[in-house]
Amino acid sequence: MAGGEHDRQPPRQDDGTARQDGERVPPEYGETWVYESIIGALPGIHISPTVALAIQFVGFEVAILLLAWYYQLWTAAIAGTIAVAVATVGSAEMLRIARVTRGEDVPDAYRRLLFSSNVEVVLSVLAYIALITHLFVWDPQTATEPLVTRLFGTEPPILVVYLMLLILWDVCYRIGTGWWASITALWRSARFRFDAETRRSLRRADLEAFGFGLLQLAFVPFLLDQPVLLAAVAGHVIAVSTVTGLAVALPEIRSEN
Repeated sequence: MAGGEHDRQPPRQDDGTARQDGERVPPEYGETWVYESIIGALPGIHISPTVALAIQFVGFEVAILLLAWYYQLWTAAIAGTIAVAVATVGSAEMLRIARVTRGEDVPDAYRRLLFSSNVEVVLSVLAYIALITHLFVWDPQTATEPLVTRLFGTEPPILVVYLMLLILWDVCYRIGTGWWASITALWRSARFRFDAETRRSLRRADLEAFGFGLLQLAFVPFLLDQPVLLAAVAGHVIAVSTVTGLAVALPEIRSEN
């Protein structure tokens, strides 16, 4: 059980839904990521998480391959495929974190902070603006061959740039979510105490964020001549790994004391 005051929640199942009078009740929008809320709010459309992930990956990948074939931009297609794969795995990680978190009797304060504050969107926007500023302002002014030029040529096709910006936002949103999941996990571990079973479940959710952070190292081969972006990715992975590691270790240390 968690230390501190919080209301008891209905018993929750492994899929993150509560049961009331024997009926499954889907999570309220106040207990969902923005990504989940958009999918759940589409009128007349009910798709499983697996199908949503498949649509995300296949939809983007088909667009990438078609544009790469038409404009002969196969190097860019490889980078785009990696970005889409990272974003799709990030979506899966978000769903797993949400399922584990909603499936445990954790304090309302933590659940509201994680899902209802939408801070992950703010972090995502800040990361996205910083990335776009770097790609279209800083890099052209400082690099011999800017990254955009190397991938798309001196006159990037409009449709290709549009798709690139869309995929980059997808990646930045998952990165922002990873940041916020790690930060709130450390706050939760520092403020509350849990029983052994709950600690194990929450540790599993924290390790999902940790694993997603490491996955972003897949971008490194494309950034070896981009010192700013390389430092940003490396620093991000180190920061997320450190914060998540503390969130995992702190409950165990406190339980021994």
